[in-house]
Amino acid sequence: MNKFQKATSLIEEHYKNNIAINLSPSYGYRSRCEFGYKNNFYTMYSPVGDIIYLDTFKVARPSIQALMPKLLNQINKSNVLKTKLFQINFRSNRKNRVLVSLIYHKLLDDEIKGLANKIANIFNISINLRSKNDLYSTHSDLLEDDIEHLETTLYQTDQSFYQPNHFHMPEMVTKAMSFVKDPKDLLELYCGSGTFSLPMRKLFNKIFATENNRQSIRCLKRSIDEQDIKNIFHARLSAEEVSKLFAGRVFKRMNGINISDFNFSHVLVDPPRAGLDKDVIQLISKFKNIIYISCNYETYARDVRNLESFTIKNIEIFDQFPNTNHLEIVSLLTKVK
Repeated sequence: MNKFQKATSLIEEHYKNNIAINLSPSYGYRSRCEFGYKNNFYTMYSPVGDIIYLDTFKVARPSIQALMPKLLNQINKSNVLKTKLFQINFRSNRKNRVLVSLIYHKLLDDEIKGLANKIANIFNISINLRSKNDLYSTHSDLLEDDIEHLETTLYQTDQSFYQPNHFHMPEMVTKAMSFVKDPKDLLELYCGSGTFSLPMRKLFNKIFATENNRQSIRCLKRSIDEQDIKNIFHARLSAEEVSKLFAGRVFKRMNGINISDFNFSHVLVDPPRAGLDKDVIQLISKFKNIIYISCNYETYARDVRNLESFTIKNIEIFDQFPNTNHLEIVSLLTKVK
């Protein structure tokens, strides 16, 4: 069976209707790419652990593909740039602006900073130099991304989570929004940089968005401040800490936010591939509507099975990771008992 058949076979226990599958172009879709650097090449690992050497990557967005060999040439002809360089990351936005991060096992001196500025100007890109406890940016370490039809500006850094598929990201958000009926307030766990919470501010009275990653929360705050958004409240809390919060624990990171001021009609979860732990399952079971975004159909099916009082109301599959065994699920679960 292919991955779509495997996913639907696991989910059909909980959902009997046909599941729409949204396909993606197989190439040119990734706006976020991470590579090693070795022997004057970018490197990746095959599924069996073999090292792969490459100078471009056709899965990446065209803006990244075009830059990769040119940047590699600049790095390889400079001992300063290539010495103790071990990782090169790329991010691209919808206007084809590229943010590159060069990550080193050495101190960042004035010479390497000067070379980074020179290359950034040549290619009209932003470059981050990173080493342990040190960051230098030629312009800004933030990359802005406008999702115009959602009236939303998002930010990302090299260390924040951001949906990788250029085509599917806005489609998934739009689909999740279409599932929402009778909204009041929204609790969001694993909110990242605000991919879902920022557009959903148009639907809900208030949103309480939580995320454990410092850089993601920084990006969310930047969006909130720049767009003067008044109905999104955020705190740097893990999903497990949010469970403890609802059980009565006090966190200074709440900064005066009181959950008793919210009237939550929905909770949105977008966990990592490991899915939800039992405490989070217990927490979200208290809500009437669960918007569940998943990148692992196996843990999704497990979690839905554990949410015994819920049924899948709406669900669609997005092939966010073509040519791999992974896919993305956007769904709404509603309480039936």
